[in-house]
Amino acid sequence: MGRSTVKQILFLLLGCLTGCAGYTLGPTPPTYMRGVSRIAVPIFRNTTVTPDIDALATTTVIKQIQQDGTYQVTGTDQADAVVVGTISSVERTKARSLQGNVLASAEFNLRVTINFRIERPNTAQLMAQRNIEGDTNFFVGNDIFTQEREAIPLAIQDAAVQFVSFLSEGW
Repeated sequence: MGRSTVKQILFLLLGCLTGCAGYTLGPTPPTYMRGVSRIAVPIFRNTTVTPDIDALATTTVIKQIQQDGTYQVTGTDQADAVVVGTISSVERTKARSLQGNVLASAEFNLRVTINFRIERPNTAQLMAQRNIEGDTNFFVGNDIFTQEREAIPLAIQDAAVQFVSFLSEGW
């Protein structure tokens, strides 16, 4: 082998080794979640008129955190961070009218807005905060209120997925 071939191989190896210099194995949490491995999720506060949505939202977020696997869900006494959730609105908007009757609706959009605060336990020091809107749509049959009630878990699931992405990836 000539000198130029040896130099080319060395430069190739050097390029391969330095190309991975900024990568780490495993999850890389956002800056505000550094040092956090256990999270507490107490029951959310409901400021809407929709009943029983607080327990549904809390359990959905807990299940999503467990499914993601980045953080362990524990009690407040063992947690590195506490997720404080407040359900601020449940809004239904008309998406599509019935054909031939513009006053009647065939489809609605449903949006659930939840304010998430991530705090240090026992001090309530704010680590991060974000309003997240979960969306879904539903078609209207005979009973609009029952169909809206059945669509709420889908909108909450959408919000939970977005929140856990915010927790584990920062977006």
